[in-house]
This record gives sequence, C-alpha cells and structure tokens, in this order.
Amino acid sequence: MQGRRRRRRSNINRHGSSFRCCCLPTRSHGGDEDGSRPMSHMGVKLQIQDKYVVIDNGIFQLTLSKPDGIVTGIRYNGVDNLLEIINDETNRGYWDLVWNDPPNPGKFDVIKGTSFEVINATEDQVEVSFKRPWNPSLAGSQVPLNIDKRFIVLGGSSGFYTYAIYEHLQGWPGFGIGETRIAFKLRKDKFHYMAMADNRQRVMPMPEDRLPPRGQPLAYPEAVLLVNPTNPDLKAEVDDKYQYSTDNKDNRVHGWIAADPPTGFWVITPSDEFKSGGPVKQNLTSHVGPTALSVFLSSHYTGDDLSPKFQSDEQWKKVFGPIFIYLNSSKAGEDLRALWDDAKTQMVIEIQTWPYNFPLSQDFPSSEHRGSVSGQLLVKDRYLDEDYILGDSAYVGLAPPGDVGSWQKECKGYQFWTRADANGYFSITNIRIGNYNLFAWVPGVIGDYKYEDSVTVTEGSDIDLGVLIYEPPRDGPTLWEIGIPDRSAFEFYIPDPNPNYVNRLFINHPDRFRQYGLWERYTELYPDSDLVYTVESSDYQKDWFFAQVNRKKDNAFLPTTWQVKFRIDTIRQGTYKLRVAIASATLAELQVRFNDPKLNRPHFTTGLIGRDNSIARHGIHGLYWLFSIDAQSSWLVEGENTIFLTQPRSTSPYQGILYDYIRFEVPPSNSGSKASV
Repeated sequence: MQGRRRRRRSNINRHGSSFRCCCLPTRSHGGDEDGSRPMSHMGVKLQIQDKYVVIDNGIFQLTLSKPDGIVTGIRYNGVDNLLEIINDETNRGYWDLVWNDPPNPGKFDVIKGTSFEVINATEDQVEVSFKRPWNPSLAGSQVPLNIDKRFIVLGGSSGFYTYAIYEHLQGWPGFGIGETRIAFKLRKDKFHYMAMADNRQRVMPMPEDRLPPRGQPLAYPEAVLLVNPTNPDLKAEVDDKYQYSTDNKDNRVHGWIAADPPTGFWVITPSDEFKSGGPVKQNLTSHVGPTALSVFLSSHYTGDDLSPKFQSDEQWKKVFGPIFIYLNSSKAGEDLRALWDDAKTQMVIEIQTWPYNFPLSQDFPSSEHRGSVSGQLLVKDRYLDEDYILGDSAYVGLAPPGDVGSWQKECKGYQFWTRADANGYFSITNIRIGNYNLFAWVPGVIGDYKYEDSVTVTEGSDIDLGVLIYEPPRDGPTLWEIGIPDRSAFEFYIPDPNPNYVNRLFINHPDRFRQYGLWERYTELYPDSDLVYTVESSDYQKDWFFAQVNRKKDNAFLPTTWQVKFRIDTIRQGTYKLRVAIASATLAELQVRFNDPKLNRPHFTTGLIGRDNSIARHGIHGLYWLFSIDAQSSWLVEGENTIFLTQPRSTSPYQGILYDYIRFEVPPSNSGSKASV
C-alpha cells in the first residue's frame, strides 16, 4: 500500500491518498517529494456533448446530464460507473428538495437545471454550473427559487466538490422547504459495507431484503425485519435508516466500501455553517440502497420548526456546501477497513482547508473575506461554587439574531460553532460577515446563554469579547436532582431490545438507544403501574426509564404518570422551584402535580409540545425545553412528598417525553449564600 507523500498547501495539489488507484497502477494521488504536481495530474479535461458534460482529471471521470446537472456516472478504479446503472439516470446522483405550496404540502422535486454554463476550465480546475431560474409562469408547479448547482473537479484530486446557491426574490410567492439534500445511489452489486464512525460500520442488507417476502415491515415503513435476507448472516435483524442518523457535529465523513475492486465512496462535510439547527441537530447519513446522503435542511428530530417558511416579500439567498465526494481504493487482499481510515485522514485535510479558496461563486467567501470572534466563558452559580466556574467544553456559536436558545430552531441563515477548551476559552474563525447573536451552553449546566449585545462581523475583523459570564437559572440551593444537564436522555436506563428485533451492531454499544422498539419495553417493565422514583434510594441510571411513553394495554395506549418521592424535614417559607429540562418531546404534554394526583387542574402544564419523533427514530434527544415551575410551600408537607409527572396524550406509541434533567430547589436562606439542605 502506497504511503501518503509530502505536499505543499495549494489550491490544487491537496488531495493525497494512501491508496493506489487500481486502474492507474503507475500513478499516485499524492504530490511528489518536492511538492510539485503529482504524477497522476494529467490536467483536468472538459468535454461538452449534446446531452452530457464529462470532466476527467486522469484519476476519475465525472459525467453530468446537460442541462439537468444530474450525476449520471462516476468512472473510477476500473469500474465504468460507481452509481447504480440499473436506475434511471435521474435517480443516481441528484440534488432534491421537498417544498410546501399551501395548501399543497410535500412536493418532491429532483432539481434539474435548464441552462448550462462553464464557470472555469483550465488544466488545474473545472467548475460548471447548472441553473434553474424561476419566473411567475411557474407558480404552483415549481418551487419559487433560483437554483444554481455547481460541480468542481481539481487536478490531482480523487473526488469532486458540489454546492448550490438558492435564492428567493421579493414579490415571489411564499412557500416552505421541508427538506433539501444531495443523494447518491451506488451500485448494489458492489457496495455492501457502510461506515460512518469507528464503531458504526457494518455489512448492510441488499435493498430487495427490505421487500416482502424477504423483509417484514414493522411499525412504520422505514423499519423492516429481515426474515430471509440474501446474506443469511443478517437474518432476524432489523434494518432502519434512522438507526444511522448522526448529529451535525459528528457528521464529517460517511459512505460505502466495495470489495471488488476495493473502492471507497465517501461524503465529506468539512463545515456545518450551511446546515440548520446547530451542532446537535440530527440528520440522516447513509443507509440501505446503497445510498449516501448529504442533508442540508430537514425536519427530522425537530418537526416543522426546522422547516423554513418564506413570505412573498422576503428576499433570501443561501449557499449549501461545498461538500466533497471522495474516492479511494486499495490493492486486492488489503484490509478494506483501511479505506475508512484513509477517508478520515482526507476529512481532516478538508476541515483544515475550509473555507475553500477555489469555488468561483461570489456568494461563497474565502477566508480573507471573513472574520473571527473569541473570548472566555465562565459560569456563575453561587449555590455550586462561590467562585466562577470555568466553561469547560462549552458549545459556543454565532447564529442569526433571536431569543435565548433560538439557534436550535434557526433554519434560514448560517451558524458558526466551536467548543471551548477546559478553561472556557473559545475562538470561532472563518465567520461570514453579518450580524449575529452569540449563544452558548455548558455540558453539566442547565439552560442557555445569550450574549447581551449583537456581534457584527466584518471582513477581516478579529473580535475579542473578553470574559463572558453565564448565570444559569437558579433561585435557591438544590434539595435533589435527577440526571445530568447535558440535553440528552443518554444517562438514564436504556433497556435491552426485544431479542426478536435486534440490530447486532448496537449490542453492547454506546449507542444502544438506536435499537428498534425500545418504547415497547416500558409496558413490559411496568405492565400494571407506572415508574416510581425515590430520591433517597433510586439510581437514575437504573430506575429512570429513558422515555416517558404510553403504556399499551390490549389495543389501546394509556397515559402514564411517573412519581418522584422525596422527603422534606422542615418546610421553608417561600417559593420552591422545580426545574424540568426536556431533551425531546413528541406531541406530548407534561402535567405536574404536587402531592395530589387527582387534582383536576394540574399545578403546571406545558400544553402540547414537540414534534421531534425522536422516540420512533432512535434519537436520544431532539429540541431542548426548559421549564421553571414555582411550587408554593403550602403544596408541600413535612415528611414524604410526591411529585406526579403525567403525560396525558395517548393516541400513539411514539408520543412521549425524553427528560434531560430535573432539579428541585428550596427557597434561599436570608444570607443568600451557598447552602446545603
């Protein structure tokens, strides 16, 4: 196996590979020792035909339909086409979107250009454009957007870049976007192994395994039990594309490996700036097909809040991407998983060179036309520590202006996030010019932070905000708490799956919550009565079920009421505070009652909240909710008390709540200082 060679940083010769291309046995994907043009760099050639555009750099050949801009072919490593040749050409590699034209929601659109343009064509770089403009005669039949799809091939690069510019002009009809993405359908006779993390990779079923009689549909169409798969090793497993969802922050590289010849196809996303919902928004990655996706906008794990809606007088433009489609290969007989390791190495290269300086659209600014923001985040909670607490590993980000926490529902602009170091220092670089709010949250600390002033980033600016102080919600010392304030239900009890519905990848796996049907285990554990948690003796890792779901009885679903029991030896006059942080909610309601489960009107209710659908889609979090509930001392008694948590909505097995953290605070003492209870 050929090692990666040294190379200088430049616009073009950046894409080394530790694998020799089987179809080019005398060529390397890396640069020569002196950093000169790699041997494989024969120059990028552009061929324009009547119905196709062909771009060839000597390593691979990319074929695009003209003027549609659909990827119809990728020739590489001795294989005429890595894409599924039995599919129609429009169903191989394409940008698409789902749009809403009230009252007609859910219109699916494979985006086809109507004009073709060569942006640049040299031996070092080819960039081509496929545009689809909008005009009023298309009202109701086509999404009211100007769309410009771009593809870039660099000399010496083992892969290609793609990005798109969407634009809505004032006076055009209002509409909404439910989803937009780029999808690749690979050859099912070759690509059988899927990878998206070191511990999330496996041999996958064939697409026909999901269809009867080989597959048995389960509670919803995406989940299928493999009863007679073509690969008998997969028999009795569950396949569900949502089991392979990933947070934006972790979605850097994923894809597929073929064994004959050894070939990798990878989707590399070097930045999240163009994705909606922030770093913990979850999206699909790769799944049975074999299919590889890059999802830019979607309502998965959030609901309609993450579907942007545009008014007729609203002007909007956004660049999605570029992303990099990376191809690698190795010699027969070598460990195929090394292709994954090489893809990770290439991912690091792409991240380090972001933002790219070779895209030629004026709407994509290079690094010198951007700015940066830095500072230090500290936490002030006098009931935890009299001194300031370092904002260790805080998530800090810039997003379009909004209320506290609004970034998680923001879906029209750009967001820029980083992690603070152990001392709370942060630096956000390569920020597009514009006006932002700075937001943050700290793992282990409840609530959201928002910097009081807006932040205006200009070209070349380097803004130091100094020391920022976050004072999380707190009225008094903690009497008791359940869980960890980390915006996830991960730390609670996650049961083993029903042995008849298992994905073997997730057995003894940190992501055991991705198993199918875990919502049904609640009824099995609590067939006749609901969960009771005693603060003094219970362990939330063992005794707090990760999701408050409905109990199934016969063919009906019953509401559930959980109890939290605790003692108060002496009632303190004043107002107690119950903090309830919710990691996800799906068409649910939380009613809270103190010491009287039959109280007609609850002491507190959230009303109907959430459309995350995280329970059915194997997610351990969705949108974050924080409720602070005043509890009058007259509602409590000296001795044993019980808080009743009722989820009354019960028309579906997937309705429910994932708790993040619950804390009960006593009224502060007169001194107002740190106290123990």
